[in-house]
Amino acid sequence: MTVTIDAWRITGQPQIDSYVNRWVELAVVLVNTLAITRVRGRTAAPPADGPARLAALEGALEGAGRRPWEGLTARDADRLAGVAAELRPVFCAGEDLLRVAAGLNEVLVRHGAVPNLHGEGPVLAFHREGSDVVEAVAADCATALAMVIGVGQAARLSSCSAGGCEAVFFDTTRNASRRFCSLACQNRAKASAYRARRAARG
Repeated sequence: MTVTIDAWRITGQPQIDSYVNRWVELAVVLVNTLAITRVRGRTAAPPADGPARLAALEGALEGAGRRPWEGLTARDADRLAGVAAELRPVFCAGEDLLRVAAGLNEVLVRHGAVPNLHGEGPVLAFHREGSDVVEAVAADCATALAMVIGVGQAARLSSCSAGGCEAVFFDTTRNASRRFCSLACQNRAKASAYRARRAARG
């Protein structure tokens, strides 16, 4: 038997949304920093080794207004690059959602995702108490992505529609109409479409 809950109608939903958003946005940071090769029309080779990945990740977290995790190492950054590669397909699922969902299920199992309360408060987490930073991040991010998909909002996990850009994003617009990762890519796409129309007119 399957029981489903429309999470967008639960009492206290702003807090739930905020919790999910936090981890989905972190997944976005991981993927865009460690797992894409084209950004805003330019080739952007992901950092290739632990020290470079660590530096890139610390910079991206600070740029997103997050504090880098204390004690994060180059080896951790290498492992997080693997997590980013695992999560990236979720933002490009399209018609392949069932296969991508099956892959996400494997990620949840592999990283030991399990809802539990621990720490001061206590607080809700989706990783086991005592998990290292990589397993904790992977479990929490994967669970948040699964929650978005599970309430029928997979279309909000998207990648940029502009040519030459693979950046991913979480669409929080009211009608899920966002198509680009940034205003820069939106402007590039508009300029490209304009040039194409002019060329077609001869």
